[in-house]
Amino acid sequence: MERVETVTKMFFDVFPTLKAEGTLRELFENVEVPKVTTNKERSYLKIHIFSTHLIQKRQIVKMEELIREQLFGRTPIWIHIVERYQLSGQYTPKNLMEAYKESILFELRQKSAIEYNMFQNASCIFEEGNKLKLEMEDNIVAQGKEDSIRMILKEVYEERFQIPIAIEISYRPAKESKHKKLNEMQLLQEVEAIMEKNAVLKKAHQEKKAEEKTAGEKQENKKTEKTFQKSFKKREFTPLKRDDDPNLIYGRNFDEEPIELREVTGEMGEIVIRGQVISFDTREIRNEKTIVMFAVTDFTDSIMVKMFVKNEQLPQILGEVKKGAFLKIKGVTAIDRFDSELTIGSVHGIKKAMDFRVVRKDTYPEKRVELHCHTKMSDMDGVSDAKAIVKRAHDWGHKAIAITDHGVVQAFTDANHYIETLDKDDPFKIIYGVEGYLVDDLTEIAVGAKEESLDDAYVVFDIETTGFSSIKDKIIEIGAVRVENGKIVDKFSTFVNPGVPIPFKITQLTSITDGMVMDAPRIEEVLPKFLEFVDGAVLVAHNAGFDVGFIEQNCRYQDIIPDFVSVDTVALARVLMPTLSKYKLDVVAKALNISLESHHRAVDDAGATAEIFVKFVEMLKERGITTLKGVNQFGNLNPNAIRKLPTYHVIILACNDEGRINLYRLVSMSHLKYFGRRPRIPKSELNKYRRGLIVGSACEAGELYQAVLNNRPPETIAKIVDFYDYLEIQPNGNNAFMIESDRVSAVQSIEDLKDINRRIVKLGEEFKKPVVATCDVHFLDPDDEVYRRIIMAGKGFGDADSQPPLYLRTTEEMLEEFSYLGAAKAHEIVIENPSRIADMVEKISPVRPDKCPPVIPDSDQTLRKICYDKAHSMYGEELPKVVTERLERELNSIISNGFAVMYIIAQKLVWKSNDDGYLVGSRGSVGSSFVATMAGITEVNPLSPHYYCKHCHYSDFDSEEVKKFAGGCGWDMPDKTCPVCGEMLVKDGFDIPFETFLGFKGNKEPDIDLNFSGDYQSNAHKYTEVIFGDGQTYRAGTIGTLADKTAFGYVKNYFEERNNRKRNCEIDRIVQGCTGIRRSTGQHPGGIIVLPIGEDINSFTPVQHPANDMHTDIITTHFDYHSIDHNLLKLDILGHDDPTIIKMLEELVEQLTGKPFDAKKIRLDDKQVMSLFADTSALGITPEDLDGCPVGCLGIPEFGTDFVIQMVVDTKPKTLSDLIRISGLSHGTDVWLGNAQTLIETGKATISTAICTRDDIMTYLINMGMESELSFTIMESVRKGKGLKPEWEQAMKEAGVPDWYIWSCKKIKYMFPKAHAAAYVMMAYRIAYCKVNYPLAYYAAYFSIRATAFSYELMCQGREQLEYYIKDYKRRSDSLSQKEQATLKDMRIVQEMYARGFEFLPMDIYRAKATKFQIIDGKLMPPLSSIEGMGDKAAEAVEYASMDGPYLSKDDFRQRTKVSKTVIDLMADLGMFGDLPDSNQLSLFDF
Repeated sequence: MERVETVTKMFFDVFPTLKAEGTLRELFENVEVPKVTTNKERSYLKIHIFSTHLIQKRQIVKMEELIREQLFGRTPIWIHIVERYQLSGQYTPKNLMEAYKESILFELRQKSAIEYNMFQNASCIFEEGNKLKLEMEDNIVAQGKEDSIRMILKEVYEERFQIPIAIEISYRPAKESKHKKLNEMQLLQEVEAIMEKNAVLKKAHQEKKAEEKTAGEKQENKKTEKTFQKSFKKREFTPLKRDDDPNLIYGRNFDEEPIELREVTGEMGEIVIRGQVISFDTREIRNEKTIVMFAVTDFTDSIMVKMFVKNEQLPQILGEVKKGAFLKIKGVTAIDRFDSELTIGSVHGIKKAMDFRVVRKDTYPEKRVELHCHTKMSDMDGVSDAKAIVKRAHDWGHKAIAITDHGVVQAFTDANHYIETLDKDDPFKIIYGVEGYLVDDLTEIAVGAKEESLDDAYVVFDIETTGFSSIKDKIIEIGAVRVENGKIVDKFSTFVNPGVPIPFKITQLTSITDGMVMDAPRIEEVLPKFLEFVDGAVLVAHNAGFDVGFIEQNCRYQDIIPDFVSVDTVALARVLMPTLSKYKLDVVAKALNISLESHHRAVDDAGATAEIFVKFVEMLKERGITTLKGVNQFGNLNPNAIRKLPTYHVIILACNDEGRINLYRLVSMSHLKYFGRRPRIPKSELNKYRRGLIVGSACEAGELYQAVLNNRPPETIAKIVDFYDYLEIQPNGNNAFMIESDRVSAVQSIEDLKDINRRIVKLGEEFKKPVVATCDVHFLDPDDEVYRRIIMAGKGFGDADSQPPLYLRTTEEMLEEFSYLGAAKAHEIVIENPSRIADMVEKISPVRPDKCPPVIPDSDQTLRKICYDKAHSMYGEELPKVVTERLERELNSIISNGFAVMYIIAQKLVWKSNDDGYLVGSRGSVGSSFVATMAGITEVNPLSPHYYCKHCHYSDFDSEEVKKFAGGCGWDMPDKTCPVCGEMLVKDGFDIPFETFLGFKGNKEPDIDLNFSGDYQSNAHKYTEVIFGDGQTYRAGTIGTLADKTAFGYVKNYFEERNNRKRNCEIDRIVQGCTGIRRSTGQHPGGIIVLPIGEDINSFTPVQHPANDMHTDIITTHFDYHSIDHNLLKLDILGHDDPTIIKMLEELVEQLTGKPFDAKKIRLDDKQVMSLFADTSALGITPEDLDGCPVGCLGIPEFGTDFVIQMVVDTKPKTLSDLIRISGLSHGTDVWLGNAQTLIETGKATISTAICTRDDIMTYLINMGMESELSFTIMESVRKGKGLKPEWEQAMKEAGVPDWYIWSCKKIKYMFPKAHAAAYVMMAYRIAYCKVNYPLAYYAAYFSIRATAFSYELMCQGREQLEYYIKDYKRRSDSLSQKEQATLKDMRIVQEMYARGFEFLPMDIYRAKATKFQIIDGKLMPPLSSIEGMGDKAAEAVEYASMDGPYLSKDDFRQRTKVSKTVIDLMADLGMFGDLPDSNQLSLFDF
């Protein structure tokens, strides 16, 4: 029994909670629902609708699905919308068929594939208004389906639309099938592939039979042996495997077929799976057992396997169960009680398995070439590694492959690394290119301009149309006004009957209905009248290309030759109003205060455009422009306009080195000059630098494809085709998204996509341009789409789950894809044409192979002079032999290897910084160079410990007293007076070999790293421009990619949002496919790339702004700097806190003492300073004051962390040399923990003999009699964590090197150079000296620069409150956040300050600085930034505002400083405002 509701309501009144958006909601907004029917069981719901506008069947089905999903959830119910329409008279039977044919096909497809194909291939001709002559292809089933098709058409026309129709069906003979035949070679290859596969299957079958036979025999044996086994109650040893099967690794044999892991969703008992091991770990437990944990994937999902193994069996397990192995496993599924994840435990057996992955091969005898390929460098879009893509093409036998990332060329160097692994004779090559964002800046503002003045006659007009194609669509309204001498003198306005229905979207946009145009004149009558109104005037329109294009096309239909001059007000707005974000008519009108009442009505839009044009004319005249030619010239010079123009994709390939450099020029310009949301390449620039380049039309986002898609006029398309060297088409699946898109009305089916490709192929034939078929590769294999899907979803794309098949296809797959073009044409576009283009490209490298150091005239002589001048000033006119020998050895090596320029550059930078009052600390091994010391680049003197006299230049390098300190530090020697003149001798020398820096043959690439003050770093960077000249230095570029942690979040969120919980091991697997994808670009913190004068940076690398920030003047290399560091010199000008602290200490000590204070004059043998590393006595406090900390080095750089403090306690340093060794230990990896610490604890080594810095190894091995070059090589290998080769280990043993030393070398992962440690310790020592002798200055400097989490509220309210907070933080130490850990670190320094008797002043908002602590009246005044929630910028605002006088109230404070209410409330609670009122308002009673 059917139940009926018959009250007519509007659709969304019937379904008020239904959420439909966009076009779908608009389509159903004014639809009536006369009745709704259902049955007693509520198993179906029929919704009868009545509409006066056409709704396509796809949209009806979408609405049915929406109702079912949103209103009925999981309730099984059939939703059916029954349509009835009452359309305008414009819907003749013929027009209805054109508008609704796709919907009829859509219904037929759901009903019957046969009927769908019959109707799709049928021809429809209408006669006498309502008579349809349907001609179908004759075949076996056609006539049997005739009645069904007739009935469907009758139902649609007469019942759904109430339009009577007569249908006459006839048949035409069927065409002969043109089945494509494969040539003999391909058949042969395919047969061989099939035979190979069968052989593998046969072998597997035989092995299985053998296993079954063996299993049967064993079963018999077991029965025989059973009697004997009963007598054994306990086994002494459990064998690893219980079968002789060579494939069995562990446990019992088994033969069950595996199930796919995606089916393993819960506890299923015992199962068999197969897969590849993707991660592996072991953990030793009690009872001499080990847990073996490994994740297995079969590429449908992954699961963790856990098993307990006896330690004696472990080596055998580890030999077979390892990362990358393919296994078959039988075990029990169970929820792991530790991580609550489904795992496989109770493993009964593990067997070896074959690699079951399907390997895609290109078996076609002739190979294609892919000319459109994206890598992980395509800005969060491509997901394949460049090397993997290139390797695949090479393995498939392709002769080349193109790399064409979106707007960038950063994958070139990675791709080239694969080429470097091939034989030199291998002909395979990479075609280096880019998919650029092309801007058509060749279209002038005034098209066809001659000598016209801005005071001539202009007709400003606007049209409304049924769509965007001037060929397919019709004009429905024309509105125009005539402007003469800047005034509107006449108007023209009329509707036009298009002879076809007006689409619903157009009615929604313009409010023009079929009824409004039915009685209007046709275009044949309107156009002559409009041209008469124009009467030779210049046409003006907003987006003139569209409006003028329709007028010109309709002129051609009427045999009128169009010859218009036209001005585009959109283009004018771009150059006259560059700050606007959009240039739609209503936006421009609003910006100019022009009223626009009925937007999207021709007459109103024309009037508004006329007023805009008049204002633009005034603005042009103000700039001295009076003619249309002048307007065009003005537009040509404007990069701002280019940044706002629409972009099209374009493929640009470099065919030789000249083309590569031109490509880099275009990439540089697109990032530096024309970047606007994306890097843009103007056509004018591409034409200018086109030599050596091949230009292709790209994908559906290309200019040509869009022109064909939108049915642009033939003249326009011809002009576009002429610009390109070759045309491109792609598989239908790539563009299938357009079928579902509401924005693309021209594509309703795959056939439409094929037609577009056919038209492009035809254009290629007409204009003699090669057409190529490409894949637009974004991932390597079909299964890899999941990675791109996740990345796109993470970026917020709503259609991320509908990934087009953008994988690298084989030749045969592409031939099959384009078979609809015919076998010959498919062969031409898939194989012949891409191959021809590849042959036009030379085999080139993306980076230059040569080294290009900068040139500073006479740098060799200058360096020599500087060094000898300094040496003479220290050691006298007659230099000690050791000084001369070291200088000459180093200078000869440095100069002969071309490194003198590096030294001079560093010298100039350091001297400039020192002159400006900032010390510079050296990093790395540069302190190993005595030349660097004499040039003033480093303070570290690498000579052996020695004395010298400043007064008479006496020196002592080789007395027995001095030799005792060999390998140590000169500052550790006792004080001594000069035996010649009685002055106190200077102690110096750290005993560091030069070879650590350059090697014994000078063949090690030097790297001079310098630590400038963070405050001075930018000045140092700018000074490099002074040294080398403007435009010769660039910041070293970096590429930020998606890291594991971020990728894990992307993957986890993706599956959780879709209610699809994945096991962590499967997430980890997918994460590996998402990492390394380019996110952004940046800059090395201190790296400067120096370009030699006379060289073009684009011959090495393109350049850009970091992160494409167009508001910065910083320019970085486009390539990651590692890719070009073999070509160009890189300077490391780094920022560091220590020089900044030293500078502040010098200023504060001078403020306290009234005398200049030079930190460089601090002695490095001060006993009180050294005592800090033994106890706290120098601070005048006890360890109890510091919660038990036994030493006084809290807050001293290099020695203030808990880790190093414990190291200090363990090693008990007595000398500066000991401190340097501790610094080396603390900065190394696996040098102290589990290495030197163990050796010292067991008495095998001391702090003096353990390996602490990399230099120790080389010096020790040479002293043991080993060859110096081998000693250097071993040091380099060990310090990089590469360990010892067997032959090295043998040589060390033969030289008498003890086993513990060899063991220590093999443990090390990374080592610090001694020179670096010495430079750091020298800085730290000076700061420690101030801590002992100028405590207030020290604490002010430390808190200002090093404290990262200082809190006025927690730390400045007295010692008692601080102790309370420290106890609370320590109680919660296991759960402290990162910020709280930093706060606790700062609290411990404050605790020390309070213990020493120093205090903070209450904050005075008028005296406090923004970020610096001040010493006032023997106390510290904290800065404003120490208030919780007050950032540095806000603090600066308060400091500046306070200079303008007292605040009237808290409201006044907030108004002047813009500080948040939360911070103001906190400041009030802390008493910072005193009795300041809340408001400025005065009461009458105040007077």
